[in-house]
Amino acid sequence: MTDSSIVDLYWARSETAIEETDKVYGRYFHSIAYRILRDDEDSKEVVNDTYIKAWDNIPPERPYNLKAFLGRITRQLSINRLEKNLAKKRGEGQYMLALDELSECISDSESDFNSLELRDALNGFLHSLPDEARRVFIRRYWHMSSISEIAHDFGMSESKVKSLLMRTREKLKKYLLREGFSI
Repeated sequence: MTDSSIVDLYWARSETAIEETDKVYGRYFHSIAYRILRDDEDSKEVVNDTYIKAWDNIPPERPYNLKAFLGRITRQLSINRLEKNLAKKRGEGQYMLALDELSECISDSESDFNSLELRDALNGFLHSLPDEARRVFIRRYWHMSSISEIAHDFGMSESKVKSLLMRTREKLKKYLLREGFSI
């Protein structure tokens, strides 16, 4: 089933919209949640919460790219769940490790990742990167993949992934300074 057909089901308020969304994207949403949470039960709950958010938001919104729209919701719900879990037990998952790595590029005062200026600057930076560096950077800092997962998926050694990420963070730091952000 196509994205537009699924969106049409949401607009018609058909309960099969959620079933069809799950068939097409359920595994994708679960992988986003699991990479952040590292817990299967929490990931399942986040995926279910994603479907509730989809039901509440479509309509009035008609997403152009359903996968990206719902993937972003899944990611944000996962981060919210992780922060709640960390407040309880102070553990550390890929999310916290990745944010710690990025802290050398983005100061706490600039760390509002919803800031339009910062978002635009990051998008500009990503577009300036070679394809391999961009894909590795996104896998680490958007999808919250571990170094070993990235190395395996890209056919690289872990040391090459770490080195590539370190060089990319250094470039990001210089780029953000040129764009007027404080470090």
